[in-house]
Amino acid sequence: MRPLDERRALLEDARLYLVTEPVGEEPLAEALAGGVDMLQLRDKDASDEEVLAAAPLFRSLCDRFGALFLVNDRPDLARAAGADGVHVGQDDTPPDEVGGDLLVGLSTHSPEQFDAGLRSAADYVCAGPVHETPTKQGRPATGLALIRHAAARAPRKPWFAIGGIDTSNIAEVAAAGAERAVVVRAIRDADDPRSAAAALRAALTREARVGG
Repeated sequence: MRPLDERRALLEDARLYLVTEPVGEEPLAEALAGGVDMLQLRDKDASDEEVLAAAPLFRSLCDRFGALFLVNDRPDLARAAGADGVHVGQDDTPPDEVGGDLLVGLSTHSPEQFDAGLRSAADYVCAGPVHETPTKQGRPATGLALIRHAAARAPRKPWFAIGGIDTSNIAEVAAAGAERAVVVRAIRDADDPRSAAAALRAALTREARVGG
């Protein structure tokens, strides 16, 4: 595992974050080649053993492409998998209790949660879901209001827009102030994961140049 300061430097430079269950080596490699900087292993239906069995491929691909590897929800599984970090939700282990050996990401769904996330030990914060998404059933969309709030806070720690983001709407998300985004279906379900990743990343960096 990379030193923590090296992982934090990679996080600072990250723009595109893919969350997926195991989908095979080729699509993951293509996504990373297209510009994915962070890769999260998330499979709510998998056993601990199945997560750990899938982890070596995620780890080796992230090492090959210089990306960060994270595991969803469980700090213990993240450590066992040799991951760079863990991503937790509002009902999971609080970032302040995870410990300092992992990068920690936190999901937030309101301005109050986002602001609390900035004050927490989380290394990065996600804001959303911008649009309704089947990966977060029952979670109402925040629209762009939460993205504008996050951008206005000008936080010192990295933050990502999340939720139903794809090539049809990422430009408006970026225009609202997001310089980083988390996606699932936009790359996982794409016929050409490399091209999808490249297009998403280009939209983020293009808006950042215009905004800057």
